[in-house]
Amino acid sequence: MSAYRFYMPALNHMGSHCLDESIEDISVLGLNKALVVTDKVLVDIGLVGEVIKKLGKAGITCEIFDQTKPNPTVKNVEDGVKQLQAAGCDCVISLGGGSPHDCAKGIALVAANGGSIKDYEGLDKSAKPQVPLICINTTAGTASEITRFCIITDEARHVKMAIVDKHTTPTMSVNDPALMQGMPRSLTAATGMDALTHAVEAYVSTASTPVTDACALQAVELVSSWLRTAVYNGDDMEAREQMAYGQLLAGMAFNSASLGYVHAMAHQLGGFYDLPHGVCNAILLPHVQAFNARVCPEKLARVAAAMGVDISGISDREGADAALREIQGLALDIGIPEGLAELGVKESDFPTLADNALKDACSLTNPLQATKEEIIEIFEGAF
Repeated sequence: MSAYRFYMPALNHMGSHCLDESIEDISVLGLNKALVVTDKVLVDIGLVGEVIKKLGKAGITCEIFDQTKPNPTVKNVEDGVKQLQAAGCDCVISLGGGSPHDCAKGIALVAANGGSIKDYEGLDKSAKPQVPLICINTTAGTASEITRFCIITDEARHVKMAIVDKHTTPTMSVNDPALMQGMPRSLTAATGMDALTHAVEAYVSTASTPVTDACALQAVELVSSWLRTAVYNGDDMEAREQMAYGQLLAGMAFNSASLGYVHAMAHQLGGFYDLPHGVCNAILLPHVQAFNARVCPEKLARVAAAMGVDISGISDREGADAALREIQGLALDIGIPEGLAELGVKESDFPTLADNALKDACSLTNPLQATKEEIIEIFEGAF
């Protein structure tokens, strides 16, 4: 039997209003000055100020870096490292969704190891752990606050780099649903479908284990049960809390089982056109899984069951088809665009996108390996 690793931050705070308790734990880590990596929206609405005030009372002074783009870039990381070093910060605290978390990971990794974030593209390229990183999460989707995955856009190549490194695993994560209550409907939908994609891809991954499978199926059940409510009634705190748990479980699954072609292809769309990651995943997910159903229909049938479909008395292939219908139905119900054409994607770019997708680290664990022509066909089906 092969040996496997299960990656997870050492401490994870979960549940409504857990932020205050988490700051008590941050205060005993011996940290003095934090670079707070966030975005301008969270600064403008006052959330960053509230968190910094709480950190100050715990004895931690803060320097704000709020330049993070929705698809964080190499320049974002470079600028963040310069600010961290100039201010004499000894740790990084990210506040937001996947974009600030990924940017913060890049900053923390380069601050500890030197060079450029481009040097760490691929699997476990760093020599030393990043500087201490605490991730305070405000969205229910990416699970970047607990994972070893760091996605940074190389502006020069128009490519999203996948940095998959044990040393980018955060020191601590905080998932307080009270911080997610104000998420816009479109962001709730996109990040929720991102979480569903994480769960499904991890479940069918060639690196899955009974541990990751359990996390993935529970994540599918929670997201499919609660995402519609979270989108259309954002003040429903039970829905927000269940989505927070669902996305966390999905992150626990893919952090160790990795992902597949949905993410490998979505990364290219995001890097090439600067598109929202969760939306790209949502559009691609049923098309990639239709391709994968050739080799793992039984697993996709179990996905259908986790989404509430009665699969008794039907074949695995019929169950897999039911899963695809459920995924597409959920996406349509919450306002996800039906195809890539609506996002401004050009068919003439498919060969380049396919080439880059096959080089992406996430492609390695897809259950069925594809040719370039087959990746192009999947893009065409999702167009």
